[in-house]
Amino acid sequence: MNEQLDYMTGRVTAGKMTRREFMGKAAALGVSAAMASTLFADAARAAGPAKGGHLKMGSVGGESTNSLDPALAASQVPYHVLYNFGENLVQINADGSLNMRVAESIESSADAKTWMFKIRGGVEFHNGKTVTAEDVLKTMERHSNEDSKSGALGIMRGIESMKAEGDVFSVTLNAPNADLPYLMADYHLMIQPGGGMDDPATKVGCGPYMVEVDEPGVRHGFKKFANYWDDSRGHVDSTEILVLNDATARMAALQSGQVHVVNRVEPKVAALLDRAPNVNVHNVGGPGHYVFIMHVDTAPFDNNELRLALKYAIDREEMVEKVLRGYGSVGNDMPINGSYPLFDDAIPQRMFDVDKAAEHYKNSGHDGSPIVLRVADGAFPGAVDAAALFQQSAKKAGIPLEIKREPNDGYWSEVWNKQPFCASYWGGRPVQDQMYSTAYLSTADWNDTRFKREDFDKLLLEARAELDTDKRKALYSKMGYMLRDEGGLICPMFNDWVEATSTDVMGWEPTPSGDTMAGRWSSALWFG
Repeated sequence: MNEQLDYMTGRVTAGKMTRREFMGKAAALGVSAAMASTLFADAARAAGPAKGGHLKMGSVGGESTNSLDPALAASQVPYHVLYNFGENLVQINADGSLNMRVAESIESSADAKTWMFKIRGGVEFHNGKTVTAEDVLKTMERHSNEDSKSGALGIMRGIESMKAEGDVFSVTLNAPNADLPYLMADYHLMIQPGGGMDDPATKVGCGPYMVEVDEPGVRHGFKKFANYWDDSRGHVDSTEILVLNDATARMAALQSGQVHVVNRVEPKVAALLDRAPNVNVHNVGGPGHYVFIMHVDTAPFDNNELRLALKYAIDREEMVEKVLRGYGSVGNDMPINGSYPLFDDAIPQRMFDVDKAAEHYKNSGHDGSPIVLRVADGAFPGAVDAAALFQQSAKKAGIPLEIKREPNDGYWSEVWNKQPFCASYWGGRPVQDQMYSTAYLSTADWNDTRFKREDFDKLLLEARAELDTDKRKALYSKMGYMLRDEGGLICPMFNDWVEATSTDVMGWEPTPSGDTMAGRWSSALWFG
């Protein structure tokens, strides 16, 4: 039997046997489906990426209000759309290292205050024009503009000046920042012709695929860009994203073969789905977190005693067990966990405490009226269940939570960052400076808790300029304590990314930094 299996795997490696043929012959030899699947996958990987085919994804997080403007991307579908047709200066590899994209190389001054990005030659936009340092400059200027409403506005605040000279785009900062290259990997900062100044929602990017279909809230289609500069990416002829906000519909679409990739597999069905004969479930931990956010400038959440009451009234362990089914870990009311290199694990873990919750609630002087928490299925997997658990645990402390269920369509445009108390999620960022700059700096457009503190901003700027690792870690620790004890973030859990692919899809690489290989599913996967 071993000789026959060796012959079969050799045929796969040579590209002369399909998965269906291999599985059928392996079954006839008495090989289990799981073992046969592993043997086929190993042989297919050895053969290297195959070319061709139409790769489809079913994704949560799509709305009729979505735009192609990278500045406005705020949920999963726009995120994945951007990674199909767009390209950054740099991206983050699965191991956390930098991957040079439009930037060919990076240099900095000794004090990490001035950074020079050499723009790669021969990179084309989809309109045939060559990407220049001037296009990069204009892109960054647009995202620095208040009117752009860019999700990257917070991280652009620290830039004093920018310029383009020849093939070099350079940035001078107000203060040194050793993490500046990582900030340029933010998914909003896709390079656009002329920076998108004339047409922010242009279909023209410089990524591996070109936009063919753009039906917000329904589907998005792309075809291979023939002149894409990187032969190691973009293996299929075309890709498609179907907006499937309903979790059951997403899983059914994968199992029926309607799509090949799905995100946001609900933990409660992950183990069952993984037993399906044509499906592989993948999970990896990282900086992503599921949260409830309060606007600290809006009553009754402008009262820190009430905020503390709600933080102590949530049972994190129960949530990880019942909502995440173990696919994650408890949070500590700050957006940072052990996936960040300068995380301070000595910060005490906040626990569910009915007595403390009741005491803080009493001290808040709240009038006892219902505290409205808005939630939708699409806020995060199990969000409605998590809100119900929160309501039950808060009730034990005498805190009256009222759950208001909102429709998925419009949630990210009409509820998140507008209503004072709602469910949300963050994918996390590669470094603490980027996470804090995006969501907690006073001037950040995505400061969704309205946490605006001069002392916090000062610590953030101090940390950017501090090149001593130990001192920098100490500054981040102070910021963590400040958010944990005085901020508007209730962070009960850090989620694993739980996703699934059909078994004929090859090239999956667990990537902690984001949803479905940090957006690289379309450019990295192939059919085996």
